[in-house]
Amino acid sequence: MDLPFRVSTLIFIQNPQDEFLLLKRKKSPNKGTWSPIGGKLEMSKGESPFECAIRESQEEAGLELTNKDLHLFAMVSERGYEGTGHWLLFLFKSLKKIEHIPQDFHEGDFSFFSREAVDTLSLPETDREGLWPLYDQYHNRFVALKADCHPDKNLQIILEESF
Repeated sequence: MDLPFRVSTLIFIQNPQDEFLLLKRKKSPNKGTWSPIGGKLEMSKGESPFECAIRESQEEAGLELTNKDLHLFAMVSERGYEGTGHWLLFLFKSLKKIEHIPQDFHEGDFSFFSREAVDTLSLPETDREGLWPLYDQYHNRFVALKADCHPDKNLQIILEESF
């Protein structure tokens, strides 16, 4: 299937109470649902996944990070996400905690949620079925996965490598 290919990051940020900072998105993809912050790599500038995660954390949450504040725990290749494109996702856990809820901005509204509460939220279905279970299992390790996310098929996730 010939669709555009995009590269992005998601950053899992917690407060000192280990609640997750999530953004209720005001635009696509995932409009109206809660997700970790993140964004697309500025590929024309040669931005690395770490640089993107640092930039997005500062722009969206006002959290100043360095490479040492980030743990890359997953690389996920998503085929046919929502039938609109393919994505290569780099998932990071912030080792630095955030103390306060950032100001809402044009991309969405922020709130903190316990891990248990996350499961009760309006989430993208691929996040509910794949992303959060992936976080639960691998956030202190590293894993490479591929996922077939085409809306006409059941979500299939295949482990390619794990450390």
